[in-house]
Amino acid sequence: MSGVYLDYNASALVRPEVQDVMSRALADNGNPNAVHAAGRRARARVETARAQVADLVGADPTAVIFTSGGTESNAQALVSALGDGCERLIVCATEHPCVAEAATASGKPVRMLPVDREGVVDLNKLQQLLAGPGRAVVAIHHANNESGAIQPIAEAAKLVRAANGWLHVDAIQSAGKIPVSLRELGADSLTLSGHKLGGPQGVGALVLKDGREAVRMIHGAGQERGRRAGTENVPGIAGFGVAADCAARDLPLAGAHAAWRDAAEAVVKAGGAVVIAEGAPRLPNTLFMAVPDWDSPQQLITLDLMGIMVSAGSACSSGKTKPSRAILATGHAALATGGIRISGGWGTVEDDWSRFAAAWVGAYEKHRARQSTRAAPASTRETA
Repeated sequence: MSGVYLDYNASALVRPEVQDVMSRALADNGNPNAVHAAGRRARARVETARAQVADLVGADPTAVIFTSGGTESNAQALVSALGDGCERLIVCATEHPCVAEAATASGKPVRMLPVDREGVVDLNKLQQLLAGPGRAVVAIHHANNESGAIQPIAEAAKLVRAANGWLHVDAIQSAGKIPVSLRELGADSLTLSGHKLGGPQGVGALVLKDGREAVRMIHGAGQERGRRAGTENVPGIAGFGVAADCAARDLPLAGAHAAWRDAAEAVVKAGGAVVIAEGAPRLPNTLFMAVPDWDSPQQLITLDLMGIMVSAGSACSSGKTKPSRAILATGHAALATGGIRISGGWGTVEDDWSRFAAAWVGAYEKHRARQSTRAAPASTRETA
């Protein structure tokens, strides 16, 4: 890809290894539920990928259900929790819209779990909310898709377990960037998405703790051990598996990504940017920054014309003028329309971050100069 691509949290570039395995799967397109040789080869690809995805999050392969992506996976997790006897939902205030809206659409009572100014959940408030009547499903993402703030999932899990609740963890942004273990986190369900790891779009997974059952949302034949009907997307699943394998291999590189991010962060802060969730543990690849006097779309267009590709936060909200959920929830209302997210990945090099920082600072200086000129009295402008 030409230019500097720093929007991996929206969608990672597809890894070459993924393209290769998907091409081979497409060239040998048997139905994985057929008993002939082509079908058996397709089934082997699916089960190999299932083991690769399970290994990435420390789960048993039998716990992995392949889906069409993160949105479906999150919806099925909540439906499964409600089917297990949960009567209400507690949802983190900075949760991805696919979780927040699925919770609202359930028709069950929903309470928002607040976060502090760094975007980290309030565990004392969680304990209070859990004390309410009826079993609760608690949805807390492992890391915020905008700010990269990492949540204290293991601590939250102890509170949820003590209240006989169900903890659902959206690990779509964290998996492959930091270590993720279903067992160590203490989650009852966990979700993943292939395209965040360098795999294809349109494939994801719901991973369940031992003893938890999935409630089917898509009915039909008995694919995915009867938990999701529909012929499996064999090329996509095979690509997802290889992406998970590569992401696990690349985890030791997180320190380098954090160093490159931190260096760029220092430059943009000196240039006037405010870093969101700066004081929280964050994903090593993510920088979420804002200024009060330059709105996100203008920043994105300016940077794009300079060959720098970043985003205004969740790509699922692109084109909308709504302010950032993550910024609003952390109390930085004055910055809510001026946030941009920069996120690296497997194809990122140090120079990408340096080029972004220099481009943004230069562009912001020009923006402020234009604003000052417009704000000056007419006589001053004429003299100048």
